[in-house]
Amino acid sequence: MESIFGGLGMLSQAKSGRSRAINAENPNGEKGKGGMAASSLGPSRKGSPCIRGLAPGSVTTLAEMEGPGVIQHIWITVTDRTELDYYVLRDLVLRMYWEGEENPSVETPLGDFFCCGFARGCLVNSMPITVNPTRGMNCYFPMPFRKKAKITIENQHGAEVPAFFYQVDYCLVDELPEDALYFHAQWRREPLTEKQKDYTVLDNVKGKGHYVGTYMALTTLERYWWGEGEVKFYLDGDKEYPTICGTGTEDYFGGAWSYGAQVNGRTVEKTYCTPFMGYPYYSSHDEGVHNFYHNDDTMPQRGFYRWHIMDPILFEEDIRVTIQQIGTCHKGNFERQDDIASVAYWYQTLPHQPFPELMKKEDRWPR
Repeated sequence: MESIFGGLGMLSQAKSGRSRAINAENPNGEKGKGGMAASSLGPSRKGSPCIRGLAPGSVTTLAEMEGPGVIQHIWITVTDRTELDYYVLRDLVLRMYWEGEENPSVETPLGDFFCCGFARGCLVNSMPITVNPTRGMNCYFPMPFRKKAKITIENQHGAEVPAFFYQVDYCLVDELPEDALYFHAQWRREPLTEKQKDYTVLDNVKGKGHYVGTYMALTTLERYWWGEGEVKFYLDGDKEYPTICGTGTEDYFGGAWSYGAQVNGRTVEKTYCTPFMGYPYYSSHDEGVHNFYHNDDTMPQRGFYRWHIMDPILFEEDIRVTIQQIGTCHKGNFERQDDIASVAYWYQTLPHQPFPELMKKEDRWPR
């Protein structure tokens, strides 16, 4: 079979399939029917570049495709000109459904899916997720489907979102490899973690698959260094102890020694973006829509990603992922309580277990 998946190493190989794209200029991805809408410039001159208005409470189907095929790239951007702009990236909920399943395989606030937690945009430069100026959010996780794929966006914002731009690039094929699995992503949050109890990134996954990534949005609520907690992977029936246990939080995200760097005589954490792991976001101030307010007396917020692309975590029957809340100070290690939100990314067979009910939008808002 000719290659249907991308990648630099296979770029010269012949591809099998038919390239298509869905956006507001061609909402059904039909061959030869892109850019048909007229504008003041005339026929087929940027007549429908975006969805003009997502009403509060609306669920909009962004893309619906008959397979077999593979989603290769998703690009989304949303206006920052709403009165409640500060929350819009947490108030818009992205969902994806495979093969007509009733329960979504992807359910996450829009911003967090693209590693922009706290309802704020940031720059991300990694292999599967990139975010470019300004709020240009891109995803390159391949998403195969055999019969049907559906992507929706729900506006739980308190106001209309006046302009929503997007494009879904995909390839239709004659058949998929028998071992092609389905993409999944799930968002969770604990506004106050429980002391001496590990935060759950992912649980209740049944089936065969592999874990491919973690995004974590951390608001620290206590003093001192926060990143000694170990990330644990419970695989295929593990109960009390996991098969894989890391050595610390900053270690899991690829850094070391508290991300410390000397700046003007002070030791500060240094952010970074690399293809497979990064710390793209740090903020210790609050800034509202159109600079309406600015407050430097706020709890630090940090965003991290870790992609298991070169080292996927394989499971045959089930998987559970957790992270400890442990810090350290001059007295040694101590148990912490912080505010954590996360997105877990993985591939697995269908059917999948239903996700926990998504928090109400008010409970998703950042501190």
